[in-house]
Amino acid sequence: MRSKSQSPINLKLILIVFFLVFLLFLVLRSTFSPSSPQQTQSSSLIHPSNSSEDQETTEDKPSSSSIACPLTQTCNKISPSLANALVHYATSNVTPQQTSKEISVSLRVLEKKSPCNFLVFGLGHDSLMWTALNHNGRTVFLEEDKSWIEQIQSQLPNLESHHIIYDTRITQADELMEIGMSNEDCKKVTDPRFSKCQLALKGLPKEVLEIDWDLIMVDAPTGWHDGAPGRMSAIYTAGLIARNKENGETDVFVHDVDRVVEDQFSKAFLCEGYLVEQEGRIRHFNIPSHKARLGRTFCP
Repeated sequence: MRSKSQSPINLKLILIVFFLVFLLFLVLRSTFSPSSPQQTQSSSLIHPSNSSEDQETTEDKPSSSSIACPLTQTCNKISPSLANALVHYATSNVTPQQTSKEISVSLRVLEKKSPCNFLVFGLGHDSLMWTALNHNGRTVFLEEDKSWIEQIQSQLPNLESHHIIYDTRITQADELMEIGMSNEDCKKVTDPRFSKCQLALKGLPKEVLEIDWDLIMVDAPTGWHDGAPGRMSAIYTAGLIARNKENGETDVFVHDVDRVVEDQFSKAFLCEGYLVEQEGRIRHFNIPSHKARLGRTFCP
């Protein structure tokens, strides 16, 4: 999920404007209402004006009600995650690798579900943005490069991330596709740790597998050169985690679907029947729980 060279200035401006609009929304959401007549009357009974001197003093000095916030005013501070994101992106030369239109796909879902549980395959310059957009929720990042985790955490220590080891290579994609489509074990919905399917990630942290995730973003591991692990296992495992949810549905997003692996594996294992939309290089699937309704086929 490291940023790529693509109109960084324009995207950075769009992102900053978005956060400013969101901040403005929080401010406007605060409600103001005038004091009721009963409140005014009770105030006059408690603090009567007994002399002309008091009246003159009152006229000379502004009333306390004009200084203090109304009793019914709701004062909302900007969330720490949003504040950190604003400062980070305003002072940084790096930008998220997704375009504004691509970000809007998952943003629409986050607006409905946040605060929620959000699992992201990949750790990068857009990670703080996802955390801010899921304020008060839990956002967890899975990253292949341990040194990269240390670098990001030194800058953004509040991000929750885990190191993941992939044992595949992108050159194995065709072989893994054949295994996934022909092996019945790959069509069984089970805990990835105990799956007999070669595509399942066996080394995920226990705390990741014991959470029901509302959103999953697959934007890693590296998949643009032959020596890279590719996203075959990440895509398959994301679908497995979604189907393993106790109840409800999980929204799964796959980025870089203009590439062969992301295109073919997302269609095969997240299923075209669960496809909601595609915008640019991102594809959105909505996968229902297979535990809540036994007997569902792997793909509809």
